[in-house]
Amino acid sequence: MIPVAEFKQFTEQQPAFKVLKPWWDVLAEYLTVAMLMIGVFGCTLQVTQDKIICLPNHELQENLSEAPCQQLLPRGIPEQIGALQEVKGLKNNLDLQQYSFINQLCYETALHWYAKYFPYLVVIHTLIFMVCTSFWFKFPGTSSKIEHFISILGKCFDSPWTTRALSEVSGENQKGPAATGRAAAAIVATAGAGLGKAGEGEKEKVLAEPEKVVTEPPVVTLLDKKEGEQAKALFEKVKKFRVHVEEGDILYTMYIRQTVLKVCKFLAILVYNLVYVEKISFLVACRVETSEVTGYASFCCNHTKAHLFSKLAFCYISFVCIYGLTCIYTLYWLFHRPLKEYSFRSVREETGMGDIPDVKNDFAFMLHLIDQYDSLYSKRFAVFLSEVSESRLKQLNLNHEWTPEKLRQKLQRNATGRLELALCMLPGLPDTVFELSEVESLRLEAICDITFPPGLSQLVHLQELSLLHSPARLPFSLQVFLRDHLKVMRVKCEELREVPLWVFGLRGLEELHLEGLFPQELARAATLESLRELKQLKVLSLRSNAGKVPASVTDVAGHLQRLSLHNDGARLVALNSLKKLVALRELELVACGLERIPHAVFSLGALQELDLKDNHLRSIEEILSFQHCRKLVTLRLWHNQIAYVPEHVRKLRSLEQLYLSYNKLETLPSQLGLCSGLRLLDVSHNGLHSLPPEVGLLQNLQHLALSYNALEALPEELFFCRKLRTLLLGDNQLSQLSPHVGALRALSRLELKGNHLEALPEELGNCGGLKKAGLLVEDTLYQGLPAEVRDKMEEE
Repeated sequence: MIPVAEFKQFTEQQPAFKVLKPWWDVLAEYLTVAMLMIGVFGCTLQVTQDKIICLPNHELQENLSEAPCQQLLPRGIPEQIGALQEVKGLKNNLDLQQYSFINQLCYETALHWYAKYFPYLVVIHTLIFMVCTSFWFKFPGTSSKIEHFISILGKCFDSPWTTRALSEVSGENQKGPAATGRAAAAIVATAGAGLGKAGEGEKEKVLAEPEKVVTEPPVVTLLDKKEGEQAKALFEKVKKFRVHVEEGDILYTMYIRQTVLKVCKFLAILVYNLVYVEKISFLVACRVETSEVTGYASFCCNHTKAHLFSKLAFCYISFVCIYGLTCIYTLYWLFHRPLKEYSFRSVREETGMGDIPDVKNDFAFMLHLIDQYDSLYSKRFAVFLSEVSESRLKQLNLNHEWTPEKLRQKLQRNATGRLELALCMLPGLPDTVFELSEVESLRLEAICDITFPPGLSQLVHLQELSLLHSPARLPFSLQVFLRDHLKVMRVKCEELREVPLWVFGLRGLEELHLEGLFPQELARAATLESLRELKQLKVLSLRSNAGKVPASVTDVAGHLQRLSLHNDGARLVALNSLKKLVALRELELVACGLERIPHAVFSLGALQELDLKDNHLRSIEEILSFQHCRKLVTLRLWHNQIAYVPEHVRKLRSLEQLYLSYNKLETLPSQLGLCSGLRLLDVSHNGLHSLPPEVGLLQNLQHLALSYNALEALPEELFFCRKLRTLLLGDNQLSQLSPHVGALRALSRLELKGNHLEALPEELGNCGGLKKAGLLVEDTLYQGLPAEVRDKMEEE
């Protein structure tokens, strides 16, 4: 016999594939097993038993063609047997061989092909049905997607995060409509709150209030770090799998094709079986030309398995009919509804995760099949399609990783002296941040999709907030808190239109620093949100590519004291609106492509500091107009292309600091000595060959930078500047240093490296404030000083 196990390979699938087999496929599988048993049983009988038994026909030879075999055995068989006369054939002592020969010959020539091959046909058709049913599980283009889907589905179903997410939703639903109507941001914020106290708090609550156990949400176990990482990896796998599978519909098409093929096969089998099933008869007439061998030409044959085969045929036809009906129902199910679209509407309503997206194509088709098995699979799988669920998981992982103790180790004072917590490149904002009530400055960099939770109000000392490439949403309830506490706000983004609108409503803000680009089509207009709500704004910094000063800057003209515009080389054209900034004290126009000093600056009567760094200034003839800015004390014209300083610089008598470094100066005007209020002069990184003697008139000069020039000698008058504390002469061509340097008793820093000095004057010992740390010179020159001078400099 042929064991049924030999055919197992045709239907063998991974056990996990059963989730993609609806009830009709399961029924069809059992039907094919039954049909296969019929075929195998019939084949076994064919092989192990005699197929046909033939006897000679005792009618006369001339009547052989008129005496059918069926008439030989009517109801009165005994009477007719007695009436038959004995007819003798040829005797050759080979009776057994003769009958075997006749049996085989009649089986091949007289028996209908359907009766001969019925069991083999059953086996072949059943195997075809089996192949059609499981083909999409074996075909490379579909099996890979199915295996991947089943693998992810099982992990999603068994993931502890799935249980936690659904349990949280169940708890929220028990709290009533108010809880389910909360915003996603509030859910994320509270997901990890009080994690460390969860175990004790729940236990005490149950003991203290047993009557409220029914209404309490289910206790949710905490995820350990490994489980959290596994859930995080599952989210990424689901995203990539969704993108991959939603691109095509090969699974849907393959399933339809194999179902249509099974229906066609069913119809063909049903038709020819109904036509030929009557050909299975018990008696078969056989006429063969063997009279010369056996003495007979007509035989009456008995098909020994005809009765059994006819019964098996009717059973087989019945099974085929049931199988065909299931296939027809499958086609109806495939076409009566859109299976290439799947909606999670019921899951969204049940779980409260309103952001679960609908899916399409093969992804949708597999989910429809899963629902025929168990709809719970789709519900648990949907948890990993929800961004809200993913954000909850990220929040829990963050809270596990960034404990309050770990965050306190990152606290340090920033440049303004505030206690700052800086977080960079995190997947989210840990809730534990809001347990550090001592934080005064919060700096968030490269953190995506921040939603500030209600816990932000616990940072009662917060005064400064920096959002660097970190888009943030702020609930309306927290705007009042920030409006009352926040003093400094820094926002850096790719485009200025990404700046959160709530920033422009912080009425208590004193400093606002914005960095980002205007779109090319809007750069010329440079439209910025209204600043009217910022009633206390004193400092505004804007780094962009604006074509003009934003019109909204005039909204704060009455109280703005410092304005900084950094244009990264983009030319700033329209500056007339600066005239309205009557209270402005400090103005920075950095890298704005300016070729001349803007005339609007001369109208700023309250201006004290002006910085025109990194522009294209070649001439500063307009410097005379600065005499109208009577309060101007600092002028920075560094990093330009200025070739000379006009003589009327003498008019700037109130000027205290003048920066002219990184220009193309070769001389300085003697009138510079008339700027009697000058305390700092920086002309380093130029091409100066000499200094005018009038520099000695700068009696208030305390800082003089002459590094990186071409000075060969210093005027003796320079050492009349008794208040000089810093003198930078490095990288020049000085061959000697005048002994009069000893007159600079207040000197505390002297740079001489990079010159051609052969020795240092011993009068340096008279500079009481000059120590070894403040003297920057080659070691050989320093060692050439008298020992007592060196000892004096090395004294503490």
